[in-house]
Amino acid sequence: MVRLSRAETQERNRAKVLAAARDEFAGRGFREAKIDVIAERAELTRGAVYSNFPGKRALYFAVLADLAERAPRPATPPPHPGAADALAAFARAWVARLPLATDSDGQDARLARDLLPEILADDHTRRPFAQLMRVEAILLGLALERLRPGRRLVRVAEAVLTTLHGASQLAAAAPGFGEPFHLVTACAALLDLDLTDDWPSAPPITSQARPAGQPWDPPAATDLLTGQTVRPGDGVVTVLGLHRAAAFEEAVRAGADVTVALVTSDPGELAPLARLAVADLRSCLDQAIAPPARPRLRIVCDATGELAAAAGVTAVSDATETAVRVEAGRIVVRAEGFGASHAAATG
Repeated sequence: MVRLSRAETQERNRAKVLAAARDEFAGRGFREAKIDVIAERAELTRGAVYSNFPGKRALYFAVLADLAERAPRPATPPPHPGAADALAAFARAWVARLPLATDSDGQDARLARDLLPEILADDHTRRPFAQLMRVEAILLGLALERLRPGRRLVRVAEAVLTTLHGASQLAAAAPGFGEPFHLVTACAALLDLDLTDDWPSAPPITSQARPAGQPWDPPAATDLLTGQTVRPGDGVVTVLGLHRAAAFEEAVRAGADVTVALVTSDPGELAPLARLAVADLRSCLDQAIAPPARPRLRIVCDATGELAAAAGVTAVSDATETAVRVEAGRIVVRAEGFGASHAAATG
């Protein structure tokens, strides 16, 4: 028998806990699920569960994130859809995963039913989630703008996501209410609303960029938008805590090639929530707009802080906001604080 290394054993145990937890959460719901039962299902001790996950809610978020990231990738959408067609396809993909009246008590529906109540439970999760929703809107808006250039479409994306998230809640609370596919038509029509959506030439508060001259040697990381391993090269790398996650738009609007490193002071619980938010959006976006038609952008969940450390950020929190500009393999500009992404991209 081949002896597993400590890292391999930990990875195997983590996978066993996730599988056992999925069954427990799906069968009993989050509130009634028991860590002791999960440990028994995984044939591990209670201590082994807590050595991999700091608490039941962290484990719940990790189960949902793992499922979202492992979902089968859909067929590639048409390479050049119109914006309205792409938005309809996005909404259709979202609606297709809503529970029906006939299966509202099924395991998958029950598994995700407690997500929003747990996010709303306290400010620790609610505030990062608000930023992650803004991240989703920016990603969808930027993708739509590539298909219909000329104006910012993030407000339209916000309206679309509000509509679809509301539909998700109603599908769980009132199965069978309304005609889900009417939402597709409604979401596509939102594209033509005259929403005020101006982007300022610079943030109200802008950090001062300063010259730098450090070598750039980043670790490999997983791009949440593609699932592929990347090693960020030239461009702007912005390190953002989950209370400032949406600030990367400043660098994108300045025309930079952007890598976003999301960091948090609570990687055990909040990093899976960030992964889940991006994976959920990606699963629908992939069915609407092919990656080549989307902006030059990478998002990394930097739970260990390794990418942040490569950018010179040695201590992270949910309020972290630091950006560097990399040219020819060296960090040439650094900025910190509010407006850092804009400063690094333009300074």
